[in-house]
Amino acid sequence: MSDEDRRDSLADQAAAWVPPWERPRPPAAEPDTAEAASDVTAPSPATDDLAAQPPVQEPEPAALPGDLDRAESDRTESGRAEPDRAESDRAESDRGEPEPGEPFVGESSEAAGVPRRQAAGRRRVTAAPEPAPELSDTELRGALEAILLVVDEPVSELVLAQVLEQRAERVGPVLDEIAAGYTAAGHGFELRRAAGGWRLYTRPEYATYVERFVLDGQSVRLTQAALETLAVVAYKQPVTRSRISAIRGVNCDGVIRTLVTRGLVEECGTETDSGAFLYKTTTLFLEKLGLNTVDELPPLAPFLPDDVEELADATR
Repeated sequence: MSDEDRRDSLADQAAAWVPPWERPRPPAAEPDTAEAASDVTAPSPATDDLAAQPPVQEPEPAALPGDLDRAESDRTESGRAEPDRAESDRAESDRGEPEPGEPFVGESSEAAGVPRRQAAGRRRVTAAPEPAPELSDTELRGALEAILLVVDEPVSELVLAQVLEQRAERVGPVLDEIAAGYTAAGHGFELRRAAGGWRLYTRPEYATYVERFVLDGQSVRLTQAALETLAVVAYKQPVTRSRISAIRGVNCDGVIRTLVTRGLVEECGTETDSGAFLYKTTTLFLEKLGLNTVDELPPLAPFLPDDVEELADATR
């Protein structure tokens, strides 16, 4: 075969070439084995001519407008897939473990009807507790009286307001009204402010009857030494034992232990220079004396002798 005939044959074959996607689908039935073998073992002359020649580059089919749009969409989706996955991972890590009954971000959330982005950014919102209903003046007065009957130490207005779940500014005026009502009615007890709080006390004019009932012949009075030591602590607090002993002129270790046992004096730290323990009076001390703070203690000047400076110099 001449070169010209060979070129014509190749041109005819290229013109008759059909793209794979346009070729008709082969029949479902498989060809006979013998025929298939004969086709493989007995190549045609045209096949020999093609094998002897260099391969011809097949022309690319013209792209349709729909194919171009589909390719552009595939490139856009492939470029966006990784950022979306990274964003979803960050949202999942920020979200943490799901709450009970809450779907995971992903297939389960989509199956539950929750979009992926919405499920990742969802936060559990709890409803604020409803405020307690405000008591009427009569109910508030009765509740305060019931609490004050069972307290064993003065209770502040803030604590009463928290227990009753009421505003603190309402509690103070009602307590004042209760105290004024007890006084006007002439009861044997009164509501009095002491040690930073409120508590019911017996009236001083009935103290003899109360002492007779409570003491029943038993003496629980403090000794003279204990009273003197307690006075020094009350007016000089915080104070060390050595300072108390220097003021009284005698050792007061045993008396201090007695006052601590009675609950009238307590430790309140140490001195910076010497490291000695400091002592002060307790809330029970204020309660027993009917005081609100130690600032209400009477001044000492009226009880001091006129020659106190001379006595101090003679002691030195």
